[in-house]
Order: sequence, then C-alpha cells, then structure tokens
Amino acid sequence: MSEEKEFQAVLQIIISRLAQLISDEMNISDKEALNLLYSSKLYEKLEQEETKVWHLSVPTLFSLFVEEQVTGKITFPQEA
Repeated sequence: MSEEKEFQAVLQIIISRLAQLISDEMNISDKEALNLLYSSKLYEKLEQEETKVWHLSVPTLFSLFVEEQVTGKITFPQEA
C-alpha cells in the first residue's frame, strides 16, 4: 500500500473516532459532529500529512477541537 493510501486509511480511523467523541461529549448527532469537524481548521491541518497533527491522540485532538470551537484558535502541543 502506498504511503498516501496508508495515510488516508489512518486519517479515516482518526476522523471516525474523533467525530464519535465530539458527538458523545457535545451531545449532538454523528452527522452534526462530522459537519463541525469537517468545517474546522483542525480538520484542515489533519488532512495535511506533513503537519503530523494526525500523530496526536484522539483525546488530544478533541481538546484542540474544543479550543478552536470556543476561542477560534488552536494551540498545538510542542511535539506536533
């Protein structure tokens, strides 16, 4: 499998888990959670393999997502 295909596969798993967490924590539907996620700056960064944001854990990504929703900004951890 090519690196690009591998990245896309990993990304889909992360997105799925992150959307589920958003849905659960914010008490919204899966569809609403995906819509919020797909329209976020965090998702833009996640989609770019070179940013390495996808290396972060799902709970960490969730906290970044919440930060962006509340403040409009994302403070990435140093290792990102």
